[in-house]
Amino acid sequence: MGQIERLIQSYDTRVSLPWERNLAGPQRVWFAVYNKSEERRLRRRLEEFEISTKRAKHGWVTIDLTDAFAQWLANHEYRDGYFETPEHLEAESPVVDDFKEAIERQVTDVLTSPKADENTVVAIYGVASLFGFMKTSELVAKVESAIRGRLLVFFPGEHENNTYRFLDAREGWNYLAVPITADEGAIRS
Repeated sequence: MGQIERLIQSYDTRVSLPWERNLAGPQRVWFAVYNKSEERRLRRRLEEFEISTKRAKHGWVTIDLTDAFAQWLANHEYRDGYFETPEHLEAESPVVDDFKEAIERQVTDVLTSPKADENTVVAIYGVASLFGFMKTSELVAKVESAIRGRLLVFFPGEHENNTYRFLDAREGWNYLAVPITADEGAIRS
């Protein structure tokens, strides 16, 4: 059985457990951790995560961030200028701060929408496209207070000893999110 099939099984087990209602925002975050080389396989199988969620009698809403930067830039007033001088789009520029705020708003709007109640999984995928602009940990920290049900982040990277490492490229960070991995033996809370 492949990594994504095992990840689906681990997720199915996690989403089927009773949900505690009195958790803080960071404890309502689940990271589905998979190898970055499995991205296309994961995307082809997203519907199976939805099926598991609905079988467990929970709602399912997705947010695809794959094209978020391209869409944001295409609608930006000064986009032509950024194409002429792309160095203005460096990670620590005010322009990128605007992009980060737009992403935060997009995710928060979904988390607080009527279709994402305390019984709903809001699943984010395509976070690899934020690389170089925004850290996944930064996005999650900005939106965690708006989570009513569960936030599932499809995370291309690694998890070991409660440390997450994004795309095998960045130093890891500790986070309170519940890891869901393909190699889960016992469910951790």
